[in-house]
Amino acid sequence: MDRSLGDGRLTGETGAVDAAGDLVSRSRELEDVSFSAILDGSAESRVQWATPGGLELVGRGVAARFTADGPDRFDRVRTQASRAFDGLVHDGPEAARPRAFGGVSFHDGHEPAPPWTGFDAASFVVPQVLVTRTDDGTWLTAVGNRSDDVDDRLERWHERLTALPAMRPSGSTPGVAATRRTTSPAAWTSQVEAVLERITDGRLTKAVLAQALSVTLEGPVDVPATLERLRRRYPNCYRFLVSHDIGGTFFGAPPEGLVSKRGQRVETEALAGSVPRGETPAEDEEHVDRMRADEKFQHEHGLVVDAIRKQLAPFARDLTVSDQTIRRLATIQHLQTPIEATLSGDRHVLEIVEALHPTPAVGGVPPDVAWETIRDTETFERGWYASPVGWFDADGDGEFAVAIRSGIAADGTVTLFAGNGIVGDSDPEEEWDEVQLKYRPILDELQ
Repeated sequence: MDRSLGDGRLTGETGAVDAAGDLVSRSRELEDVSFSAILDGSAESRVQWATPGGLELVGRGVAARFTADGPDRFDRVRTQASRAFDGLVHDGPEAARPRAFGGVSFHDGHEPAPPWTGFDAASFVVPQVLVTRTDDGTWLTAVGNRSDDVDDRLERWHERLTALPAMRPSGSTPGVAATRRTTSPAAWTSQVEAVLERITDGRLTKAVLAQALSVTLEGPVDVPATLERLRRRYPNCYRFLVSHDIGGTFFGAPPEGLVSKRGQRVETEALAGSVPRGETPAEDEEHVDRMRADEKFQHEHGLVVDAIRKQLAPFARDLTVSDQTIRRLATIQHLQTPIEATLSGDRHVLEIVEALHPTPAVGGVPPDVAWETIRDTETFERGWYASPVGWFDADGDGEFAVAIRSGIAADGTVTLFAGNGIVGDSDPEEEWDEVQLKYRPILDELQ
C-alpha cells in the first residue's frame, strides 16, 4: 500500500469512518493527466466516475467514510455525511469540491460475501486525493482534517502527477481461460415460467430476472485500462470503478442514468427494451422499427416511464416526460425516454435515489412483489449489481447511474451480470438471447 496517502480514519459508533474534525479541502489546477495511471499500484480505496457529458473524477484514500445497512441505510448515510460535511472548508473551484463516492446493494438485507467482500449494503467515501476533469480544466484536490496535512498532501501529489504521462496505453486484455454460468438454459426457462405464472395470476406485472457469468482469467486484469477501452468503444455511457481497502473491484459502463440533481432540477430517464445493432444503418433501423412496433417492448418501456413518474411526483412541483427516443450503443439499442422535474422543496439526492431504486427497468412492477420474486427465483447474490452507483456533495447534489453492464474483479476472476425484463408475453429463448448480448461490452474487453 502507498503509505504516502495515509488513511486518517476513526471508526464511529454508527459504522461510519468519521472525520476527526471539520474537513479541509485544497485544490490546484493541473495540466492533463492519465486517470488510469493515478489508480495504479494501490491496495487502498479507489474510485472513478465519468459521465457521457464529460465530467471525469478519480480518487484515492479515505478522508471520511459513510456506511450503513438495513431498511434505513439511506437516512443513516445522509446523517453521517451531514456531520462530516457540516464544517467543510473548501479552497478551490466548485468543480473540484469534495464529493462522497460509492453506492448501495440491490437488496437492503445484503451481507458482504465473496465476490462482494468489502461491499456493504451502503458505502460511500470522500477521497483524500481527488482529480476532477471538466470542459473547463483539470484540478487536483486534497481533503483531510488538518490544514497542514492537506497542504502537504496537495504539494506531494501535484509533484507526483506532473511527472505522470498525460496518456497511458490501454494495455493488453487478460484473456479468458473459462466461463461458468450461474443459470443453465433449462433453469432459465423454469425461472421465466415461474415469473409468468405470477403475472398470469395477477400478483405481478413485470419482474427483471438476471444471471451471473463467472469468467476465469488467463492473466491479471487491469481494471482502469479495461475502463479506458470501454470509453473508446462506448463513449456515450457512464463509467465507474469502486474498490475498497479489502475485496474486489466493482466496475462497469452502464448506459442508464438513475438521477442527476443540481439545486432544484432533477433529470432521469427510462431505459427499457433492447435489440441488437445491425451490420448496416438499414439493419439498425429494421431492428428499431421492430422494437417500436412491438407491443411487448412498448408495454415494458411504458411500465418504467409510469413508475418513474409516480416515484418522482411527491417530490416535484412540475414534471416533464419527453418523447421516446433510441439510445444506440456499440452492440445494442434501447428505447429511451428522458424525464425532468423541478423539486418542490430542499431534497438530498439520496432521497431521490431511494425513491427511484429499483426502477422497473431492473426490478419490476409492483416493486415489493418483484423484489420478492427476484429473491425467490434467482440463484446468485446481486450485491451491487443493478444498484445506484455515483456521488453526492455537501449541498446534497449529485449524480447516480444504474450499475448494469457491470462486473466485479476478484481473485483471478471477473463476475459479470446481466438481466432482462419479463412481462406477460415474454419468450424464454428470446429473453436468454438478449441477456447474452448484454454480457458483451465487458466480456469483449477481457478476451
